[in-house]
Amino acid sequence: MLANPDEGVHLVTIQEPRAGFAPDPTIDLEGSPNRIGPKLPIPHLGIKPEAKRPIWFIAGIVLAQFGIYVALLGPATVSIQLKAQTLTTDAAEQVAMTAMVIAPGALAAVIFNAIGGRISDRTTSGLGRRRPWMVLGIMGLTLSLLLIALATGPLMMAIGWFLSQACANLAFAAFLASVADQLPAEQYGKTSGLIGIAQNSAVMVATWLSAAFSSNMLLLFMVPAVLGLVLVSVYALMLPEPVLKANRYPFNLRELVATFWTNPVKHPDFGLAWWGRFLIILASYLFITFRLFYMTNHLGLSAGAAAAAVAVGVTVYTVASMVAGLLAGWLSDKLGRRKVMVAVSILVFGIGTYGLLHVDTVTGFYVCEAIMGIAYGMYLAVDLALVFEVLPDRENAGKDLGVFNMANALPQSLAPGVGGFLLAKLGGGTDFTALLVAAAISALFGAVLTMFIRGVK
Repeated sequence: MLANPDEGVHLVTIQEPRAGFAPDPTIDLEGSPNRIGPKLPIPHLGIKPEAKRPIWFIAGIVLAQFGIYVALLGPATVSIQLKAQTLTTDAAEQVAMTAMVIAPGALAAVIFNAIGGRISDRTTSGLGRRRPWMVLGIMGLTLSLLLIALATGPLMMAIGWFLSQACANLAFAAFLASVADQLPAEQYGKTSGLIGIAQNSAVMVATWLSAAFSSNMLLLFMVPAVLGLVLVSVYALMLPEPVLKANRYPFNLRELVATFWTNPVKHPDFGLAWWGRFLIILASYLFITFRLFYMTNHLGLSAGAAAAAVAVGVTVYTVASMVAGLLAGWLSDKLGRRKVMVAVSILVFGIGTYGLLHVDTVTGFYVCEAIMGIAYGMYLAVDLALVFEVLPDRENAGKDLGVFNMANALPQSLAPGVGGFLLAKLGGGTDFTALLVAAAISALFGAVLTMFIRGVK
């Protein structure tokens, strides 16, 4: 262990490099200590941590995840649809407007998640690699959501959502890389489960906030944005960060292109995990993007009743996912098995999605939400732990996790266009058959591909 003599006994690394690990003069051995809480050991770059993090630090991770998602997913799941309904009363136009606004924003998520991860790997700030991008990103997200709240037309909404996704994904890329930096493998499953619970809880809270503020566009977007700003900033101050004194790698055109690519032939397990995530997120967002329209156009509810029913449904989904996520995360660490649990959860999610096709009551909708919640809770609890296990390069974890998070963002970009076509063109805006069948098939393929991962049980 290395200590800073100017501050008494202050541990700054979790572990010394093993024999054969060449000292790197570009790494500041003192690092950037956490500003909140008892001083924590600072990880050494490129070495998987061995010491466990305390409960209060894990709580900071969970709350930061909650903060990012409550700010971002409220608009993605409900608020933008409610905003669209204030600009037009035609159902087909509302669907088209929602798709037009969300699609370019999801493209921004693809670009800036990957770039954000690579930039945070290379950042030489005295505050660390991840912390500056988390704070700047969440501040930018808050301002961008304000632009959407004040928008007077779809173009301004689309610009605001593009900027929102860009800033949120800069923050999220740095955040997720920080989790990989800080945790030992024995905390992957439990923490992954808690992160999944935080994500689903954020969707639930964002949905309830949307129902509460559905008539006030400013509060609808800004209440979750400010909550996210506070929680992410607090975690950034809790983070003990390694510091680069100098950038060891050039950032040229070749490096820029490589930012968006991790060779699936060289790293097949990582590639299969990527496709599994891509397909379940596509299945999820094919429905989530048009969930409010499902309630109004398929079940025949009014806009207000639909928002309230969606809020209840998301609550059912979240409670089910919390229970399943806690159990699955604990089991995956206990048994050391992740792949089978991931594949089964994706398959069950597809079954729940297909079940929506045969629902004609709000109660039936809640049942399907419960099934999908159980499946998605299991999935999120185990899949992130699986991904941490198959990372190709720990020292550049931000870059590889940025590539992996493209599997989150790309489906969100595709879902509005694909789903909008299936719903508006094949379903006339009210028939969800093609949309939900496509979602179920997507989940099925994701489950099959996950089973081919070899490096994880």
